[in-house]
Amino acid sequence: MNPVRIITKLPIWLFLGVIFVIELFKSSVSVAWAVLNPKATIHPAIIAYPLELKSDIHIATLANMISLTPGTTSLHVSDDRSTLYIHVLNLQDEAGAVEGIKSTFERRLLASER
Repeated sequence: MNPVRIITKLPIWLFLGVIFVIELFKSSVSVAWAVLNPKATIHPAIIAYPLELKSDIHIATLANMISLTPGTTSLHVSDDRSTLYIHVLNLQDEAGAVEGIKSTFERRLLASER
């Protein structure tokens, strides 16, 4: 890979790392609250997440970031690589969950893919 390309993409990857740590903290608190609060109601669900990413490495990175975030697990990528199936521990709003992933992780991965 071209060293100049790596250097130009470094800020994107560093910012993605910061965003991941923030999301990791927020979801850890949310899962801990669900576990420690016996009156908390959870709404587990499986969602079909539409992928904009095209490269296998970026799809795998997104799937791993989702799985490493407490309360979510990547289950399967469709054969045509257009959909990622995700289990969510406590789904309040499917559109909001999809938008949350798009605006945090996928948007930065798309920027690094170009």
